[in-house]
Amino acid sequence: MMNRVILVGRLTKDPELRYTPSGVAIATFTLAVNRTFTNQQGDREADFINCVVWRKPAENVANFLKKGSLAGVDGKLQTRNYEGQDGKRVYVTEVVAESVQFLEPRNSAGGSGFEQQRSGGSGYGGSPQGQGNQFGQQNQNQNQRSNQGYTRVDDDPFANDGQPIDISDDDLPF
Repeated sequence: MMNRVILVGRLTKDPELRYTPSGVAIATFTLAVNRTFTNQQGDREADFINCVVWRKPAENVANFLKKGSLAGVDGKLQTRNYEGQDGKRVYVTEVVAESVQFLEPRNSAGGSGFEQQRSGGSGYGGSPQGQGNQFGQQNQNQNQRSNQGYTRVDDDPFANDGQPIDISDDDLPF
């Protein structure tokens, strides 16, 4: 049997971090995932999928993701039930995340831990820069030297150029 879910979407609100009575971290968030087709009016609809992540990844999600952040979730679909306040049985279906990927630089509109990860910090709740991380400054200087001449992922190589781009048919993958 197989139960695997892979999603990419944006958080609809900031993650909610709680702790169980035994001290285990649990974060819940809702991911808005665009559908691949448009409706009759030409609008793209989205599905809003509840996600749960446990332990250290839960703390990382709460620390580095916020409303609007682009995230990738890999996990399994799970249904649980409980008795509601009115005495009726309530069923909840959610994705239990085994892995959450932060898919945007931290300084972008959505925000995540990616920028800290690139600049020498861990991006996953490790030692913050400037707080005794003896390797952070060394790694940052080394990254700056090795990346000279390269375009950053979030830089537009064609911005402010204004010239037409000459692409031959041989350069196209199709």
